Amino acid sequence: MSTSRKHSKMSAVHGRVEEFRSQVGCLWDEIWVWLGVEPNCMWQWIEVEVLKWRERRYSPMKTLRMFIGQVVSADQSCQDAVARETGCGDVPGGQSTGPYCRARQRLPLKLVERLVLESGERLRARQTASWRWHGREVKLVDGTTVSMPDTEENQVCFPQSRTQKAGLGFPVARLVAVVSLSCGAVLKWATGPCAGKASGETSMLRDLAHGFGPGDLVMADRYYAGYFMLATLIGRGADIVIRQHQLRKTDFRRGKRLGKRDHVVTWPKSVCPRWMDHDTYIAMPDFLTLREVRVAGWVIVTSLIDAKTVSRMELGTLYPQRWQIELDLRSIKSVMQMAVLRCLTPDMVKKEIAVHLLAYNLIRAAMAQAAVLHNIHPRQLSFKATMQLLRAFDIDARHDQEMTTSRRYDLLLRSIASNVLPRRPGRVEPRVKKTAIQQLPANDKKASGT
Repeated sequence: MSTSRKHSKMSAVHGRVEEFRSQVGCLWDEIWVWLGVEPNCMWQWIEVEVLKWRERRYSPMKTLRMFIGQVVSADQSCQDAVARETGCGDVPGGQSTGPYCRARQRLPLKLVERLVLESGERLRARQTASWRWHGREVKLVDGTTVSMPDTEENQVCFPQSRTQKAGLGFPVARLVAVVSLSCGAVLKWATGPCAGKASGETSMLRDLAHGFGPGDLVMADRYYAGYFMLATLIGRGADIVIRQHQLRKTDFRRGKRLGKRDHVVTWPKSVCPRWMDHDTYIAMPDFLTLREVRVAGWVIVTSLIDAKTVSRMELGTLYPQRWQIELDLRSIKSVMQMAVLRCLTPDMVKKEIAVHLLAYNLIRAAMAQAAVLHNIHPRQLSFKATMQLLRAFDIDARHDQEMTTSRRYDLLLRSIASNVLPRRPGRVEPRVKKTAIQQLPANDKKASGT
């Protein structure tokens, strides 16, 4: 490439970076700045992921900004996204959603995925050391499912449940996420079908195992308490705190006794499962040295075998915080309305999930910044209230130019910090129906004689 052409390309990309910094919305822009995303960083990501584009009504950065605004809005339709831009004078020429929808299709999935990973990692790095547990990063793991429109393409990639008859169900995708306990950011995730080989949560977590390393503490429920899963995580240098699997019996009369209902035992290697190849099985350790403790009615398995460093009661206090990832997934699925997706193709479904996670991380970053400035823990703040405030302040910023961006953002952070959740230790919320479902009469045409 000639020097003049390279300079021209760099100037064009730098212009797009400045466009992103100005169009992403003043308040969203402040979040990126706090995360340390400078124009040069954004330029490098765009240069790698967005190789070329033409001058259009919806540039890649404008499309991304509208997509983020769409997933955090109450309506979440493309028509509403275009209408909001038209109301701000940013989209001249009609209310057709066609150009915007095509622009979303052109938006590279890898760019969105990169922004999710960068935002999560930068938020994790910016958090206060006191938020961590014993100075360590605790990573929560769990899975969930989301549904989507019933199209042929979605059914092929994300088939519906086997228990449903053809034509009576909807495609379902499985999502496994790794979330920071301290700041709530999504650090890694995997998306796949709910049926077929290697479609389970444990299989998807094995694909994410490269994201764990020395210093990490992985916490999950007993679904992930299998021998080979624990061996994989420990082999990466991470420690684990997981509830004992219901099929494994615990006998505190065996092993090395550390205290009351607290001992160290050796787990022998299980037989080779059908899904594992012989070479991988041979590479697995012949045994695992683990600590088992019973506290608060649970049997907890951990690789933290030194009782002087981590006591039994500390493990009993730590493990209940695993429930935070259940609340985080509820925030993403219910508060951000990702439980039922809107896109009609598998590629757009994956992109829609990634944009939801990107918006989620940005909201978590605003909560973390408010927590730092007001000396509180971000887990004490309301996610839903923060999203509502960001949405309201962003709309106000587009129409009211009298207040400076910095002053408005300071007011936003103070408002976020004021929404402190009440402290309710030991609260239990059973999964039961709390409202009666209205019984409607069946549409029986034969009974009515028609």
